[in-house]
Amino acid sequence: MVDFDKSTGFARRDFLRLSIGAASALPLMGASFSALANVDRYTGLQDIILINNLGGISNPNLRMLPSDKKANPVAGSKALSLDPRALKDALASGTTAVNQTLGYVAGPEDPFEYTVGEIARWNRIINHHSDKLLKVWTAADIERAKREGKIGIIMGFQNSAMMGDNAERVDMFAGLGVKVIQLTYNGRNQLGDGSMEAENKGLTEFGREVVARLNATNTVVDLSHSGEQTCLDAIQASSRPICISHTGCRALADLPRNKTDEELRRMADKGGVAGIYFMPFLKEDSFPTAEDVVLHIEHAIKVCGEDHVGIGTDGGTTAIDDMAGYHKIIDDEISRRQKAGISAKGEKKGVVPFIPDIQGPGQFQKLADMMAARGHSPTRIEKVLGGNFLRYYRDIWGG
Repeated sequence: MVDFDKSTGFARRDFLRLSIGAASALPLMGASFSALANVDRYTGLQDIILINNLGGISNPNLRMLPSDKKANPVAGSKALSLDPRALKDALASGTTAVNQTLGYVAGPEDPFEYTVGEIARWNRIINHHSDKLLKVWTAADIERAKREGKIGIIMGFQNSAMMGDNAERVDMFAGLGVKVIQLTYNGRNQLGDGSMEAENKGLTEFGREVVARLNATNTVVDLSHSGEQTCLDAIQASSRPICISHTGCRALADLPRNKTDEELRRMADKGGVAGIYFMPFLKEDSFPTAEDVVLHIEHAIKVCGEDHVGIGTDGGTTAIDDMAGYHKIIDDEISRRQKAGISAKGEKKGVVPFIPDIQGPGQFQKLADMMAARGHSPTRIEKVLGGNFLRYYRDIWGG
């Protein structure tokens, strides 16, 4: 049983469990990745609270099966059961809690009705798998998930279109257990402009109403996918720290889905946390590797400080078995997204929505190893992998 320090969110134990000492680690900071193969591993993953601040539990390989073979549908379907492999992989990855996207993002569905149905389905899914999942209401539930060997499900939205013209719907969703609400997706909605809107108009008056209700209900304001002006406006409008659940650094890859140094700095100045994703937007040619994940984390730490950077992979923890077959599926999906006008710059044929060499249940161990090899201390690694978001959530939700 891990004994947690409530003031820091870290376990009370010796942080220095890397076999490399501090003196030998420091020279590695900034070293080329090719020189790091012989550095010992980070050995504390099983003890820490690991929060993926935007992810999911699903098996992407099921997408390549004929519909009659999909006996265990992916999360978000009307079935109660999650795919057994996906659930096993999520637990094996060390994930303590995940911000699970549910509800309306884009498409022809009625945003409000679809979202309410999704919340109900996920409540049933969590109840059905109560031996492995629990619903997160406060930060204490994340710590409970760690103690009980479960995964905490943080219910979150990636769009606010389901608000319609009624900001008080925030109160209803908060009452149903939605803990994180992203203001916009890539396009424009009634709150403001998404990252792909060239006009970059910023937060609307209704958007300000929604932000005020989010603050009043202790719901996290998530500014991922937002346009730059919408992001800056919302940071200023919010009376509470905000988060950017999944993003990259535009200083390293000048793509709209990434955040500028100004956005990151203002977020940090207000006490927020940004999660770095494992997505193709980490490189302008859209073919990043695990090295780029580390470089974006390092840049974000440089801009924000180590207390304001985490991870939000925007993916799951089950690896692709047939990469060629999956490329075909994703190429078709990107074509549909482009036709629907919801695609982001950086999405293109030949690019998959994850980092090919940091996938599967071992992805967080690999990230920790790479950070350790670059000279990052165990304390910093644990902050990035979950400690910072745990502290942030305790501030917003209590517990």
